[in-house]
Amino acid sequence: MRAVVTGAAGFVGSHLVRYLLDEGHAVVALDDESTGDWRNLGADVDGGLSRIHGSVLDRDIVEDAVAGCDVVFHLAAAVGAFVIRDRTLDSLLTNIHGTQHVVEAARRNSARVLLASTSEIYGKNDKVGLTEEDDRVVGSPLKSRWSYSEAKAIDESLIQAYVAERGMWAVIVRLFNTVGPRQSGRYGMVLPRFVSKALHGKPLPVFGTGEQIRCFCHVADVVPAMVALLGTREARGRAVNLGSTEQVSITELAHRVIALTGSHSGIEHSPYEAVYGSGYEDMLRRVPDCALARQLVGFRPAHDLDSIIRAIVDEHTRAARNNTVTSPRSVHSG
Repeated sequence: MRAVVTGAAGFVGSHLVRYLLDEGHAVVALDDESTGDWRNLGADVDGGLSRIHGSVLDRDIVEDAVAGCDVVFHLAAAVGAFVIRDRTLDSLLTNIHGTQHVVEAARRNSARVLLASTSEIYGKNDKVGLTEEDDRVVGSPLKSRWSYSEAKAIDESLIQAYVAERGMWAVIVRLFNTVGPRQSGRYGMVLPRFVSKALHGKPLPVFGTGEQIRCFCHVADVVPAMVALLGTREARGRAVNLGSTEQVSITELAHRVIALTGSHSGIEHSPYEAVYGSGYEDMLRRVPDCALARQLVGFRPAHDLDSIIRAIVDEHTRAARNNTVTSPRSVHSG
């Protein structure tokens, strides 16, 4: 199989590329390194990989990447709360027009498409056990907080229209806080930020009340399910939740990170306004129902939260040790 992965140098993308290569597939990896890093793929990548440095906003580059492919995993997107806050317009253009370019190129090549969408689709709907058919409850489109949700909703509608009206084979996956090694905290992802702060003995920053409930799923559980869904006939035209159902509040997450790192760090609460500006909104909880994924591909996450935290701690510790060896003044940023 010849697979294209957009956003290939990012966190999930790099894990997906390695998985596909290990399965014996040829991979075309496309990324502009705006938030990704080619080093995420590792220096030991064997043959079968072609790298293209470019943006999904460049239609010609997308066409060249997709030409002759069998499947496209479209992961390229502007992600992270800080990125959406600081570059709202660029994020909207990337997430909408980029998807349009990828989908149209895939259609011309009769390639199957998997769109990586997000639990942000559900907005402020805080039902325990969100199903794929549940309503979206989002705030004003004039608030940048919801621009990512709006853009991904348009992406999903675009995919559905191509399936229904153009006969395309496509599936949507809605990811619920996918985490693991190689994820950066610099764009707003909470778990790597907590681990980095704890290992440096600094206060862990909790925004808002800290009572928000989230579920975290290891990327090693998510990636095989993504690949399986793209090969499952019954998944065509569906949106499928992928995530863990193990619930934890953000404050409890901070305490667990402190305990598992053996850190003496404290917890520092900040109001949303101080971090994101006025008008920021959040949701109390976000918990998926993944029954459809279990039905379609037998999806059952194997990693619990403590094992996920330990894996991220181990990675940060190794990176800090390596940085210290190569440069006594370097500090692992996390």
